[in-house]
Amino acid sequence: MPINLSKGQKVSLTKGNPGLKKILVGLGWDVNAFDTGASFDLDASAFLTGANGKCPSDKEFIFYGNLEHESGAVRHMGDNLTGAGEGDDEQIEVDLSLVPANIEKVAITVTIYDADKRRQNFGQVSNAFCHILDEDSNTELVRFDLGEDFSIETAVVVGELYKHNGEWKFNAIGSGFQGGLAALCAHYGIDAE
Repeated sequence: MPINLSKGQKVSLTKGNPGLKKILVGLGWDVNAFDTGASFDLDASAFLTGANGKCPSDKEFIFYGNLEHESGAVRHMGDNLTGAGEGDDEQIEVDLSLVPANIEKVAITVTIYDADKRRQNFGQVSNAFCHILDEDSNTELVRFDLGEDFSIETAVVVGELYKHNGEWKFNAIGSGFQGGLAALCAHYGIDAE
């Protein structure tokens, strides 16, 4: 049975799974029946940050334009342009054993591509979820349903994987941003240009 988290809850991933190395972070969503004249393209990204909460360089921003961190620790499994169908819409693979020593957090985020031009926001998205699977056993460890807390936001920090006292934990954040990917990049110290 996975642990179902609410916003703000934290859980240890490695305490009950001491051999846990490879996890798969799956993100999924449905689009409500609003016709904005354009399809929705939601994008998952990961920001690898140091103790200061900022990415050491642009290389620590993993997204559809930079699919893998040079350490091999974080790998984006590819861009899904529609979000159609059941199950995960996008996935990010994390090998906890390969995360560099200077990285303390891996923030998992979702943004709406071209949201301003397409007049779209997370108020038009439903059933958004994030879950974490042990890739070796294909067991679901944690599930976080984002709920319907968003209205005008175009970017969401879903949660963070972080290291604390030698254990890897997950923090269900669920906080929204206006300004899409550029706002998230600024938050994590990346130049969005």
